[in-house]
Amino acid sequence: MALMPKRVKHRKSQRGRIKGNATRGNTVVFGDYGIQSLDAGWIKATTIEAGRIAAQQYVRGQGKLYIRIFPDKSVTSTPLETRMGKGKGEPDFWAAVVKPGTILYELSGVTEQQAKVCFARLASKMPVKVRFVERRSA
Repeated sequence: MALMPKRVKHRKSQRGRIKGNATRGNTVVFGDYGIQSLDAGWIKATTIEAGRIAAQQYVRGQGKLYIRIFPDKSVTSTPLETRMGKGKGEPDFWAAVVKPGTILYELSGVTEQQAKVCFARLASKMPVKVRFVERRSA
């Protein structure tokens, strides 16, 4: 089951613009390793779920995966071959808005080498460029 909000105030949202870098959610907090977005974009709920499945199949219960993004933006579309007018389309899918610097996933309980291999599999499913990051010890 793909991620989506339980309820929202408004079913249809405007597209908006993604400006600047992430100021929140840009550090590894829960796990030891993470992947960080280098581009801005939308990540669909189905893509987040595909990444979760790919990572969990690799770690097989020996590590814990944390998903740091949530799809709370509804994206609408009108049916194909529909004439102009007649209003905004119906919600088609849910997406998470990601800025450069946002941590997407975190992993704990595995070695650095295992985390790199796991996140390499996960990165191939992401629509944005990502990089491997470690938790800062401070």
